[in-house]
Amino acid sequence: MSVAKAHDSADSAPAALRMGLVGNGIARSRTPAMHEAEAAAQGLNCRYDLLDTDAGTLGPLPEILDRAEAAGYAGLNVTFPYKQAVIPHLHQLSDAARRIGAVNTIVFRDGRRYGHNTDFWGFSESLRRGLPDAAMGTVLLVGAGGAGAALAHALADMEVGRLLIADTREEAAAELAGSVGARAGAVSDLTDAARHADGIVNATPVGMAKLPGTPVEPDLLEARHWVADIVYFPLETALLREARARGCRTLSGEGMALFQAVRAFELFTGRPADPDRMRETFRRLGAD
Repeated sequence: MSVAKAHDSADSAPAALRMGLVGNGIARSRTPAMHEAEAAAQGLNCRYDLLDTDAGTLGPLPEILDRAEAAGYAGLNVTFPYKQAVIPHLHQLSDAARRIGAVNTIVFRDGRRYGHNTDFWGFSESLRRGLPDAAMGTVLLVGAGGAGAALAHALADMEVGRLLIADTREEAAAELAGSVGARAGAVSDLTDAARHADGIVNATPVGMAKLPGTPVEPDLLEARHWVADIVYFPLETALLREARARGCRTLSGEGMALFQAVRAFELFTGRPADPDRMRETFRRLGAD
């Protein structure tokens, strides 16, 4: 059985290099194009599949992993809602993935499954390049899921003074804060947290085309805030639009999507990727 229903009648000749993205509601992901174009530029024959459990990919997560491995995939990227659920089905975790407690990249090699987290570096690199002078005294992070865990540890490594973590699941926010250390704390009052924050980061899926809205009430945004979002479809989320209207500096999800893919490409292929070339592919895909 093939991994994705959409490929049940695919060509019988296998690609030399095959990867995929496992997630729910990912039909418009730009990741496949970035990987395939970069591989082609390096003279590699690559096929990157979308394994969308909301659009025809059958079975629970363990079965999807089994089928991908049996089909000879080099590896898989993992996105919402599987970044934490996938961990029990892996043999080994990188230091970053173990520390964060979430995986967004799996490499299949020699009968074993290796879990990595490239979101961690992807967000850090995006923030360094996109908002190099962002104030890091106090940052409010909204979302304590798999992506939120990566961003929390990235912000801690970037020496945030105080990290305030909010989630509708208060126990998840408290657990994540505990794993980050003394500089982090869980909060439930977004009004008070925003009042003290220099920057606000959305690590939830709120703002996606399938989940419209803002994770923070727009009235809490002030011109002194910088605001970052990990959502990239649409690239201008309601949160970023409201933030810009209030004079905030903003960072879209493009950078994290790009740089996590750059690192994942290297893990899959053993070759470094060209970030500028991958960015061009990302942007060629057109308007949101």
